[in-house]
Amino acid sequence: MVSEYTESDQFRGARIHLCTLDGLEIRDCEVTGLKIVDCYGSDVSLGGLFERVVVNDVDVTAYVEAELDRRHPARVLARDAASPEDYRAAWDAIETLWSETLDRAKLLPEATLHEQVDGEWSFVETQRHLLLASDAWLGNAVLEEEAPYHPLGYPHGGMPPEEAAKLGLTLEATPTLEEVLAPRLARMAAMRRVVDGLTAAGLDRVCGRKPADPYPDQEYVVRRCLKVVLKEEAEHHRYAVRDLAVLEARA
Repeated sequence: MVSEYTESDQFRGARIHLCTLDGLEIRDCEVTGLKIVDCYGSDVSLGGLFERVVVNDVDVTAYVEAELDRRHPARVLARDAASPEDYRAAWDAIETLWSETLDRAKLLPEATLHEQVDGEWSFVETQRHLLLASDAWLGNAVLEEEAPYHPLGYPHGGMPPEEAAKLGLTLEATPTLEEVLAPRLARMAAMRRVVDGLTAAGLDRVCGRKPADPYPDQEYVVRRCLKVVLKEEAEHHRYAVRDLAVLEARA
């Protein structure tokens, strides 16, 4: 049976020596200062948001970021968006990517779209997460809708179940892709309307709400909220096509 440790600080500053760590998975954790020294093995995989990564005394951070940007140009558009025109260009690219990828996914059996690859979200779960991201950062924060959260939205792994329940989310739901796409595509259409009407002044408007209660009480500006949507779409598209290739090979 696999041991699981959740919301624990028992490993802070720990030193693990002469232990077998085959198959160890660290997920959704703060790892600043993590060191792996004089270890050996194969198939070592790192994924996440790292400000600096050094492998065998070589700083590979810039190389990794440049390679990701080369493979996924939309992430550059999302990250660097500054003017209304930039936001529109980024959303143009994201719409095109998802249109092509959704067509590709629909060629697979429905059951396959609910399969997870290496413990990551399934294709359907990814669409549910992007639905919640846009509900929170667009529907609630930017548009200040009366009821912005769709029950099929799926939160990040760190959100406590009770907080998800407060938003009206049904985490245990098992909707089909088409059932998720109905509200998901409606949200994408709302984003299109917003970016089409963007002005420089509108980007700097302070939102009347934060994305959701679990988020810090601070000032949220439209440009920041929309950029979160852009980045979420671009990064999760990257994950989705990575895992979609595996699912297609399985099929």
